[in-house]
Amino acid sequence: MSTNKARLTKDGIRLYDPSDFAGMHAAGRLAAEILDRIAEHVEPGVTTGHLDQLITDWVTDAGATSATIGYKGYQHASCISINHVVCHGIPSDKKLKSGDILNIDVTVIVDGWFGDTSRMYVAGGKPNRKAERLMQVTHDALMLGIEAAKPGNTFGDIGHAIQSYVEAQRMSVVRDFCGHGLGLVFHAPPNVLHYGRAGTGPVLEEGMFFTIEPMVNLGRPETKILADDWTAVTRDKSLSAQFEHSIGITSGGADIFTLSPKGMFHPTYKMT
Repeated sequence: MSTNKARLTKDGIRLYDPSDFAGMHAAGRLAAEILDRIAEHVEPGVTTGHLDQLITDWVTDAGATSATIGYKGYQHASCISINHVVCHGIPSDKKLKSGDILNIDVTVIVDGWFGDTSRMYVAGGKPNRKAERLMQVTHDALMLGIEAAKPGNTFGDIGHAIQSYVEAQRMSVVRDFCGHGLGLVFHAPPNVLHYGRAGTGPVLEEGMFFTIEPMVNLGRPETKILADDWTAVTRDKSLSAQFEHSIGITSGGADIFTLSPKGMFHPTYKMT
């Protein structure tokens, strides 16, 4: 764990040292490995509660800690969001059906460092054409946002890259949730919006750690929170998708901490 005195930008964003990247890579790799392992279990008839229990066990077996168990009263090691659930879906006894698309979001703590990532899965077989296209657009939007994440650019450049691409595909970007700074804490400045105007917002600097995690809807962008105070759904019941990476800014651009070790970040690996 870093013992260096924190350096902050004028916007209150922490700048980590080059030596801190190793810790983030270790945490990010574990989170990505867990999402690799869960893939074979995402099948029709399986409950989201069972998937969460597997994830919980794997985090413990790795000697790590779940960042979400106990966070603001949350009691699970993952969020599992199905079909029109945008984010923060609570694992339960709900069984997956063939063709369901779902996002699984995991955050682990390894030696004090937080690794946060999510990706899409399909329960059994191939998704319908609209769902497949939604996932592809969401994945591509994330990667365009990461491409814009380099020193000298602004956070508005990231949001603009994502929004302009998504809207050109006649889909919408969720405004109610955003990415965030992380590192030795779960959530920290800045808020990373997935929409915005190019050239606005704080300037990116080497040593910034944060997530980019666009949520994209087939319909309108509005969401609502269910009575459990966690689950966010699309107001128009349209399908939603999300992909998330944790990154660090280097002189050459974005260093992705949460790459899939087995190349399983995009669900097309199951469609061959």
